Amino acid sequence: MNILIVDGNEKEASKKYNELGMDTQYEVYAKAINRLSNNEFNLTIIHPASNNDYLPKGICLEDFHGIAWTGSVLNIYNLTTSINNQIELAKNLFTKKNKIFGSCWGLQVLVSAAGGKIRKNPCGLEAVIAKNIKLNKEGLSHKLYKGKNKSFDAFCWHYDEVEILPENSLVLSSNEKSEVQSIAFNQDQSSVWAVQYHPEFNPKWMAGLMDQRKEVLLKEKNYESIEDLVNQKNFFNNYDNFNNTEYHEAYSDLINEKNHTLELANWIEFLKNEI
Repeated sequence: MNILIVDGNEKEASKKYNELGMDTQYEVYAKAINRLSNNEFNLTIIHPASNNDYLPKGICLEDFHGIAWTGSVLNIYNLTTSINNQIELAKNLFTKKNKIFGSCWGLQVLVSAAGGKIRKNPCGLEAVIAKNIKLNKEGLSHKLYKGKNKSFDAFCWHYDEVEILPENSLVLSSNEKSEVQSIAFNQDQSSVWAVQYHPEFNPKWMAGLMDQRKEVLLKEKNYESIEDLVNQKNFFNNYDNFNNTEYHEAYSDLINEKNHTLELANWIEFLKNEI
């Protein structure tokens, strides 16, 4: 089975992760999919934000059974060439018989390509945890959330949110920060499942992101103090050896790999069952 991973970032953003010894967002995604599928898939990664000629030679979009779209530091309403390339790619992919999964930026690209609209969230930055996401009636019965708790926390980082939904779309979950935390819709020949958070992220990688962006987190008042930020970061970085019952209980959704990656696992199961 062939899976296409669409990297949402430009080269400079990916380079910053590598300089800190972190995986890029597309590497995080690839490792998560490989782990959840027991390395059963053939993965191809493309970078439409970095260059116009992004498809490898001999590869065409009809070659893939599933599409996974990563996060990004971009804001879709800026409509730069890097962004427009991705929107046009999504529109093209919709015309194929695809099953598409998008995380955060991926959701925003897919919604925009399907005729919806993204805005800057008036509630501000949602990071590092999207708290108390609640499944609605549609979410409780959707395959994306098979086995998921009705209310849960998830790793996240986003300034933006859905303002206008694509036609015939279903909102599956919400929280106080974002009315649209997940969505499902069909567009042309494709089926889209997308979340505003990041089931592909893992605690250790998130600790690296917190270290990279600690000034932003403090400026945006996501933490009351640098001490609170550092304590949470240290827990995510080494939770197996962190002897703190309160932290283990508070972040149980996030340190349980099966729980926090369940949406991706369910999409992988959906792919396998439909082919």
